[in-house]
Amino acid sequence: MAELFVTNFNKNFTGVSATAANVIRQQARHHELRLVGYPLPGCPDPITLKQARRLCKRPPQGHDFAIWHVRRNPEMRAAIWSRDVLKLPIRIVFTSAAQRLHSTYPRWLIRQMDAIVATTDIAAHYVSKVRAVVPHGVDTDLFTPAQNRNAAWSKLGHGGDMGIATIGRIRPEKGTDVFVDTMLQLLPKLPQAKALVIGRAGREHQKFLTDLQSRIAAANLSDRILFPGEVPATELPHLMRGLSLVMQLPRYEGYGMVPLEGMASGVPFVGSQAGYYEAFSAQGKTGLVVPIEAAEQAASAALSILSNPPRHASMSQNAREIADHRFSSVTEAQGIEAVYQDLWQGQ
Repeated sequence: MAELFVTNFNKNFTGVSATAANVIRQQARHHELRLVGYPLPGCPDPITLKQARRLCKRPPQGHDFAIWHVRRNPEMRAAIWSRDVLKLPIRIVFTSAAQRLHSTYPRWLIRQMDAIVATTDIAAHYVSKVRAVVPHGVDTDLFTPAQNRNAAWSKLGHGGDMGIATIGRIRPEKGTDVFVDTMLQLLPKLPQAKALVIGRAGREHQKFLTDLQSRIAAANLSDRILFPGEVPATELPHLMRGLSLVMQLPRYEGYGMVPLEGMASGVPFVGSQAGYYEAFSAQGKTGLVVPIEAAEQAASAALSILSNPPRHASMSQNAREIADHRFSSVTEAQGIEAVYQDLWQGQ
């Protein structure tokens, strides 16, 4: 009988989905685990919420209760109902990454959790019942460096000799406009480079996207700043291997997995002072961090890496090593496992 249930109620593949999938692939090796909700790449086939509740009517063998690990508001709500109204023998663990105060309703939901895993010390400051601070980790078996970066980039079919990408929803919070401003300054100095904006704009951000494309066209860079749309999760590792630089310049980020996925792929990054980017950068060994909305500084940082091949090679090597040793999904799964065991042992 299953002892661990991990929920995924969002049909879209988001950053939360990616972090959950990374850990689930590790946890499925050690637990009788059920994914509840929508499928995730490389994870067990999901079951429905109704099926999960049916499986939890009795405690799993060897434990007084099963653990439900949740990451979103609807998932917390469903787990609370299962535990408190249906009286199922379960305990609820929530992962909190937000580096700001949650609004009123999420705060109430979070207070009902049995244990909380925070992804950073800052995130831990905004919630209670924190059992451990466990940074998100990247799947270093899935994201790996290319044997030949030039060949990997060429295979993507975007042209040019090198690729720079930002990945995520196209909207102001993610700093897509800051990335475009940076590219308008950088690309004239790197005639061999192409820039990719990977992601999609929601309906409410279509004008934002159109304005960005108009500015790019006015600068005669429409053939060098490309908008390929979303990349399926299964294709993302292939994209990462071909890049020369990842650039994430959000105005706010709870954690931020994209630089880590790049690092595991041997790709340095330039990031804004958001998320956990300072920690990822290892004091400049793997990436450079600039102030928020600082397009000129971001362009200078990128140029200092991309115009210096020995420095780029050193940062690429450091990026892979630090991702593997400090920020792997294996390490994250081990940290979460300690929380589970404390709960099961009544601590």
